[in-house]
Amino acid sequence: MIMIQAGRKEVNMIYPDFLKKGDTVAVTAVSDGVDDELDKVRFNNGKAELEKRGYKVYFSDDVFKVDKWMKSAPGDVRGKEFNDIFSDDNVKYVVSAKGGNFLCEMLEYIDFEKIKSKPKWFQGYSDNTSVVHAITTKLDIASVYGSNFGEFGMENYHESVENNLKILEGNLKAQNSFDMYQKEQEERVTGLEGYKPDTKVIYIPDSITEKKGDSAEFSGRLLGGCLDVLEFIQGTKYDNTLEFIDKYKKDGIIWYLESFDTSGETLTMFLWQLKEIGWFKYTKGFIFGRPLFYRSFIEADYREVVEYSLGDLDVPMIFDWDFGHIGPRMTMINGAYATVKYKEGKGSVFYDFV
Repeated sequence: MIMIQAGRKEVNMIYPDFLKKGDTVAVTAVSDGVDDELDKVRFNNGKAELEKRGYKVYFSDDVFKVDKWMKSAPGDVRGKEFNDIFSDDNVKYVVSAKGGNFLCEMLEYIDFEKIKSKPKWFQGYSDNTSVVHAITTKLDIASVYGSNFGEFGMENYHESVENNLKILEGNLKAQNSFDMYQKEQEERVTGLEGYKPDTKVIYIPDSITEKKGDSAEFSGRLLGGCLDVLEFIQGTKYDNTLEFIDKYKKDGIIWYLESFDTSGETLTMFLWQLKEIGWFKYTKGFIFGRPLFYRSFIEADYREVVEYSLGDLDVPMIFDWDFGHIGPRMTMINGAYATVKYKEGKGSVFYDFV
């Protein structure tokens, strides 16, 4: 593992070892599993592709199982498989099979002391926010808010997937906004489909940043994930946010946030709650991913709601960033010190952990 001295001060963040050929990539279904035949084709292709690149790939027993509640197995079973993977010294990278709704049921069965003693990269998004957030805020171990395993099964890797591997191999420090994103979801025919970008990527600044020359730059520790999940884990024993941000207050925090299904009214109330609790007191800036399902009874758009809720913090806020439920997505290293740059509709993330 890597203990970083980043030039500003000595910090406590732990980065798991970067990947090297021969390492094992473990896939486990901490939330939902996959039972659709096209998904199975996709997963097997992902396994074959990573093996061609020199990695070993292991699927836990729950990956291809789905019960009536749309979860792969009971919480204790998922927790045991997760713990067993972290006990394997050959495994360096753990990727979630899928998102879902009930990952929270396995949290009580996770052996966090085992994770702390044998840090590994854990990656997933959406419902996986529960584990990503807990690993970083409770243990000071960097984690990955990025694609679930299915994206590794596309026939021709998109730049975002290549970047994902390069970052975890220690070969890439920066990510730039993509040219296009896929706004419309399409049914799969072969299971091997890649992205079909149909809409130009244009990042949107908050109104103050827009008036100040349409550019911004800010640095701090990345923290965030899916707001739908953060809403119900905040305040539980799996959330150590306040202690984490206080520990790293000299660095400051960059919040990256996105939502799966929310209304403007719910978003307003939840952002108010997090601000009152103190989550945003050391914030250097926000980046918001494109929301998948959004509605508002008062007909306020996403940016308007966020500015209404957080505008008094007087920090830059950039919207429609490339992460979250609408792909392609950047690989967000939770807990890493990063610099975000935005200018005239485009942006970049630069990491300082190698």
